Amino acid sequence: MTTSLPADQLTGSYEIDPVHSRIGFVARHAMVTKVRGSFNEFTGSGYFDAADPARSHLELTIKADSIDTRNQDRDNHLRSNDFFDMATYPELRFASTSFAKSGESTYKVTGDLTMKGITRSITIDFELTGAAVDPYGNQRLGLEGEVTVNRKDWEINWNAPLEAGGVLVGEKVVLEFEVSAIKAA
Repeated sequence: MTTSLPADQLTGSYEIDPVHSRIGFVARHAMVTKVRGSFNEFTGSGYFDAADPARSHLELTIKADSIDTRNQDRDNHLRSNDFFDMATYPELRFASTSFAKSGESTYKVTGDLTMKGITRSITIDFELTGAAVDPYGNQRLGLEGEVTVNRKDWEINWNAPLEAGGVLVGEKVVLEFEVSAIKAA
């Protein structure tokens, strides 16, 4: 972790800076490659306690229709009932239920992920990548994390068989979090 701030100054309430953060995903396509995408609209906040990480918490709300895979037809299909049914379920949500230090600058954040009205517990491995005061006087905290989920656990079941065997869309999806958060004044 790179930081110009002492650990005791890291403790506090934070808001995710969506302009300098990314919430993304990676899924296998046609059994041969990976497709990457992201959600362009989200909000999040939390509390980080450097001395007692168990007191930390995080909440994240993602606008489902902000999905972007750089292909309009694919994005429209992902918005449909075949995948996210965004007309019925316009948001994805994550709320932490526990926060534990797992290494010098790593944490395991367990929480409830809700997609398509279904809530499942997941554990995201996060790394505290740094903390600094930016040129505008904002105290920032950087976190990166990822977790692999099975999309069928949230009844995102659509698929198409391939002629040579296998399916068009893999069941396993990697959720990626690259977060810059600003400490509340």
